[in-house]
Amino acid sequence: MVDVHRLDDVIARLGDVVLDPATWPSFMDEVCAAVGATGAAMLQSDIRTEDIPRTQSITDYFTKTYFPQNFHLTDIRAARGVPLMLAGADVITDADLFASETEMLRDPLYTTLGEFGLKWFAAVSFRSGPALWGLTIQRSPKEGMFEADEVKALSRMSARLTEAATLSAVVGRSALSGITSALDLIQVAAIAVGRYGAIIGMNGQAEACLGHDLAIRNNRLTLLDRQANADLTRLIDQLAHSSDLQPLPSSPIVVRRIDKRPLVIQMQPVPPAARSPFLGARALLLIRDLEGNPAFDQALLAATFELTPAQARLAARLARGDSVETAAQEAGVAVATARNQLKTIFQKTGTHRQAELVALLHRVK
Repeated sequence: MVDVHRLDDVIARLGDVVLDPATWPSFMDEVCAAVGATGAAMLQSDIRTEDIPRTQSITDYFTKTYFPQNFHLTDIRAARGVPLMLAGADVITDADLFASETEMLRDPLYTTLGEFGLKWFAAVSFRSGPALWGLTIQRSPKEGMFEADEVKALSRMSARLTEAATLSAVVGRSALSGITSALDLIQVAAIAVGRYGAIIGMNGQAEACLGHDLAIRNNRLTLLDRQANADLTRLIDQLAHSSDLQPLPSSPIVVRRIDKRPLVIQMQPVPPAARSPFLGARALLLIRDLEGNPAFDQALLAATFELTPAQARLAARLARGDSVETAAQEAGVAVATARNQLKTIFQKTGTHRQAELVALLHRVK
């Protein structure tokens, strides 16, 4: 059933997938069409998560059964097949894992596959760095088991998939570096982390934040503030057990410091260009140091919102985190005067609260 020429044409287009990780499912659709299969998914040998690249044709099985029933933790195909891959097998099939079809069908995993019209299996082994992966291909009972000549044809993909996965990780890391560097230019500290909190990259602004209160230990971010560190641990734990299909936790972490204003850490998703499944970058930690003294262009604020010089100076001080009282003291005016100026600033900027005003000014900066 394998169309070798069609399969070679599909493999030749792996470079397109390297540049756009979002096209892995369509690539696998083409593989399935070439080898006479229903669907496919890419599974890592030791870590299998719900956000794996897969074809739409078998998504229901993964989302309704495989992960909810914890087969990703007990998958007999991984338990028996990974050692064979580690020993050098480019492709494994059901025939390599079971002595007979009867034994195979007794396994609970295969019972659930049957409920979705699936039965036979093959996995093409490949690597991304030290990580072992398998392109798992699923056939229906009608499509039949994979025969020896078909296994030989599938083995043509192994080395090319390794090349593509390796390049995909490199391209993803380059995209991630570009993103954090761009954030560096606008003075935003950013740390990229993987699913379990391991640091994949950071920019210069983030490195400048490191010190007594915020440090890197065992390639993970740790915080001196115990409550903040517990909050960070909780967010990373949520990250580890959620898929890319779910929104990331959005609650900010406030890191209290002695004799300094706090640090605020916000978790944001990694942009699609850096989401190679083989790089593993899962989130960006954006860090704001409220002790800093960011530069606000008072002339720009005045021109944008038609503020007077005095109003622009007050707005800039508030945007840096000063209270109205502190800003009034620095300007040498009465607090009542500063409050009246603030009311006018609210009117001119269309804001109603100081927090809303500060958020707006940071967008202009």
